Amino acid sequence: MTTLAWIVSSGLAMSAIALIGSVTLVLKEATLQRITLPLVAFAAGSLIGGAFFHMIPAGMIRYGQNATFFLWVLTGFTVFLGLEQLLHWHHCRRAAAPCKQPLTYLILIGDGLHNFIGGLAIAGTFLIDVRLGVTAWLAAAAHEIPQELGDFAVLINGGWSKRGALLCNVASALTFLLGGIVAYGASFTLNVDFLVPFAAGNFLYIGASDLVPEVNKHRDMKVNLVHLGAFVASVSLMWIIRVALGH
Repeated sequence: MTTLAWIVSSGLAMSAIALIGSVTLVLKEATLQRITLPLVAFAAGSLIGGAFFHMIPAGMIRYGQNATFFLWVLTGFTVFLGLEQLLHWHHCRRAAAPCKQPLTYLILIGDGLHNFIGGLAIAGTFLIDVRLGVTAWLAAAAHEIPQELGDFAVLINGGWSKRGALLCNVASALTFLLGGIVAYGASFTLNVDFLVPFAAGNFLYIGASDLVPEVNKHRDMKVNLVHLGAFVASVSLMWIIRVALGH
């Protein structure tokens, strides 16, 4: 399969994940609350593990251990910090946020921008190495699942129809594919190696700043241990994938 085919396929698959939000319509509220935070913890581990075990090592092979490489990691981190501040957008607290119609539009705009940047970054990893791209996609997909569950719930509570919420969620997710195609096109005239450390910075920001705070302050120690176990399991999975796929 060609690199472009990998990029397009991964973009379509990521967009399809937006449909998972409809699960909130059939799950009981108690069940949804019980599985959401462990999923968030698992997503945090996959993003952080993916950054440390895959993105950063691959980027350092290209750049070497120099200031430019770490500048791009920091840039990726900072861009997502600025994006979140600009849009007042927080991945995992949306389900508990006040459900006002303007908020729902804000969520869709934020998701669209985030997915576009994510598509640029993930496509950049496919352009470097397909194995790296697959790993980065898996880490990003693990993060998308709990995010989409929260998004869909907020859209429904904010007055959207089920059909409208699904269509708009998928539309905002398709910007991931758009970002991937833009990155592929740019690769013919630009050196896109910087997208690997940039994506690592994205992953570190989302995992450490956005997701970990959601799961590390529960008062019940048993629940905390479940969250820690989910985090460790996903980090371990990222390590196993690295060993299996090679360096």
